[in-house]
Amino acid sequence: MGGIPPTPSIGAVSSKKSFVDQFEAFAKQCEDLVDDYCKPFKPYVVSIGRFFIVATFYEDSLRIFTQWSEQVYYLHNYKHIWKWLTVFFLTSNIVLMTTASTMLILRKRNEIATIALISVVLLQGVFYGLIFDGLFILRNLSVVGGLILAFSDSLVRDKRSFNVPGIPMVQNQDNKKYYLLAGRLLLVLLFIGFAFSSSWSFTRTIVILIGFVTCASIIVGYKTKFAASVLTLMLFIYNVFANQFWRYGSHDSSRDFLKYEFFQTLSIVGGLLIIVNAGAGELSLDEKKKIY
Repeated sequence: MGGIPPTPSIGAVSSKKSFVDQFEAFAKQCEDLVDDYCKPFKPYVVSIGRFFIVATFYEDSLRIFTQWSEQVYYLHNYKHIWKWLTVFFLTSNIVLMTTASTMLILRKRNEIATIALISVVLLQGVFYGLIFDGLFILRNLSVVGGLILAFSDSLVRDKRSFNVPGIPMVQNQDNKKYYLLAGRLLLVLLFIGFAFSSSWSFTRTIVILIGFVTCASIIVGYKTKFAASVLTLMLFIYNVFANQFWRYGSHDSSRDFLKYEFFQTLSIVGGLLIIVNAGAGELSLDEKKKIY
């Protein structure tokens, strides 16, 4: 006998979760796990991130010091820079990089430290004749972006320190959301610098593809902590296995190249740690979803 087939009840239809809902539930579980297991380390996350960002400057200072005669010879004989100016430039680099990096880690005179380190990057481009080299620009966007990201985190902290008891921090919260948005946008520069900084391989291509997806998620502020955590873990593992400079001798040219790549990537990891700690802020899809 014919008839109209039974239709599913409304409750049955509504109980079926979409792919987006399932992903958000999975991401929420991952974020909760990260918060639970990393809670003892949370007070140190930003400090570790800032150290990772400036580690490349410490490495550069050590390299200039240990390769002093080669550096002086190259700049004086090949770049035709006066010897006294070469010595002054290299000495200033060592002093500025070590001092300013330490100041940035300790959050002392953050604006001066940031300007000093960015100036070192620009001056090195001028003295070594790389200021208009596209590869040099892409490689150092990551470092400059990381410095500005660390400085943005300092600005948020400095703004909070001026809170007056009894007066709501309305202005501070307004400033905070813009700094966090700027930090998320700077992440694009950090990852673009990594993506085009060396030759491509299958593993590196996979990392870059996943990286661009997670970067897009962080920019718009969608599951920011989850995306930043995934990218941090992926880049850290990739860096340890792909840039093993310690396996080569001191006179092997591959050692210097891999060491440079290692500390450049470490700068990106440092910037990501700051994003993981700070979150997306008010100007994000995650925050809008709470309202609507």
